[in-house]
Amino acid sequence: MGQRVLVVDDAAFMRMMLKDILEKNGFEVVGEAQNGQQAIDLYSELWPDLVTLDITMPEKDGMTVLKELMVLDHNAKIIMCSAMGQQDVVINAIQAGAKDFIVKPFQEERVLEATRKALG
Repeated sequence: MGQRVLVVDDAAFMRMMLKDILEKNGFEVVGEAQNGQQAIDLYSELWPDLVTLDITMPEKDGMTVLKELMVLDHNAKIIMCSAMGQQDVVINAIQAGAKDFIVKPFQEERVLEATRKALG
């Protein structure tokens, strides 16, 4: 049984890409959320080992969700997913507790490197 991951992105295509990379490398995607509130609800229900969290989402953006998850579980392991050119946001995310970040379009090697690093 692989480590359990919650994938959060408002784009179904991006969730599918990440899920594919993670599952074929032995991780178990236990949930998918398409907005920030759903992410928080699913986290408290599933308590996954890791969350991949998109920065730009409707309702609650990734930074808001990151901060709320860190309050909910200060040991939460979260990797931020960003489009190019969001470096300033990424720095804030790391300072707020994110373990790492991956840039879209996702590259398998980078996703796995960040995932393994975050899980220690």
